[in-house]
Amino acid sequence: MPDKKKKSIRNWAADDRPREKMLLKGRESLSNAELIAVLIGSGTKELSALELARELLAHFDEQFAKLSKASPKELMKIPGVGIAKAVSIVAAFELARRKEGESEHEEISIRRSDDAVKIIAPYLRDKTHEEFYMICLNQANKPLSINKIGEGGFASTLVDVRKLYRIALQDMAVGIILAHNHPSGNLSPSENDILLTMKIKRAGEIFDIKVLDHIIIGEKSYYSFTDNGQINDNE
Repeated sequence: MPDKKKKSIRNWAADDRPREKMLLKGRESLSNAELIAVLIGSGTKELSALELARELLAHFDEQFAKLSKASPKELMKIPGVGIAKAVSIVAAFELARRKEGESEHEEISIRRSDDAVKIIAPYLRDKTHEEFYMICLNQANKPLSINKIGEGGFASTLVDVRKLYRIALQDMAVGIILAHNHPSGNLSPSENDILLTMKIKRAGEIFDIKVLDHIIIGEKSYYSFTDNGQINDNE
């Protein structure tokens, strides 16, 4: 009897094939490897899609948190993972991040820093380099838009203040919340973080747009300028 490991996935029983299993038993019935196999679609001459998915997960210690941070180039270093498979995996995790952020900000009114973190963290938490975002708010403190303003290396972020306020004015924002990540895990604001926050705050006074907070996102926690008394109306 041929070894099932060497058989094409097409020859497996219907309830053993990931796509057919999902249709028969629902998406919840699939293992992590089976879900990845559906995503990548095909295997190699040596491995079925499911076997390749298992090897891919093993490479990242069976942790979606690690896999979600991988770039297409990193994924393509794994034998059998080409550009199409790598891009599909990265796109899937990006969709998941966006869905998480979208579901959190629907109809929410931001009153505290943790309200803002629920919205912005999915955009920043898994990044290996710094990125800078802005949430535009209306009079009721409800989000009008979430905007990526800039990105940089591991140590700094380039932010165009003119671009930032052009977006805020187009949205007719009354207030804005700034946010960026610290991939290093150190949540303390740098001197540049503080100077940039004050620069954006002073520019906002010209347009009567209030900077309500600047949040630094870490892997599992965050730092709020407002909670720590670093955005003061009397400055």
